[in-house]
Amino acid sequence: MAQAESSAATPFETDFWKDAKLRKVWDDIVPGEPRKTLPYKLTQEAIALYCRAVGETNPLYLDEAAAKAGPYGGLIAPPAIHILLMFACTPADDWMRSPGTVNAGQSWSYNIPARPGDTITLQARALDKFIKRERLFVVHDNVFFNQHGDVICSGRGQTIRPM
Repeated sequence: MAQAESSAATPFETDFWKDAKLRKVWDDIVPGEPRKTLPYKLTQEAIALYCRAVGETNPLYLDEAAAKAGPYGGLIAPPAIHILLMFACTPADDWMRSPGTVNAGQSWSYNIPARPGDTITLQARALDKFIKRERLFVVHDNVFFNQHGDVICSGRGQTIRPM
């Protein structure tokens, strides 16, 4: 069992400094320019790992029999899995991955649940960047889609960038 857990965790990098030198810096962020993104196949194993990491125990996410009897007719992912998807759908050089980036606020809308087996794509861009009180801010938006082109969730937020 430990071996299966180990191999399941492999796709999710935990050394956030590993590729730090590859990441775009303030001057490289161009408002309006689409960010490079990667498709990601969401697995039940990834959902279970996420649930375990955040202490989520809802049977709609973890128990196939209970989920089939539930309102969605099968297993779904927790809405906040978009956090995992943000990193799974972006390459190592993406500016959102920079160590030292601070979430300065966000607002998300959830349309339909992501499900195991979905191939998730992300459309993302910086909308604006500005300096306030000697801090570097970026306003950004993100939209996650499933393989059918349906919007799973969309959000807008601000981050404070490292100097």
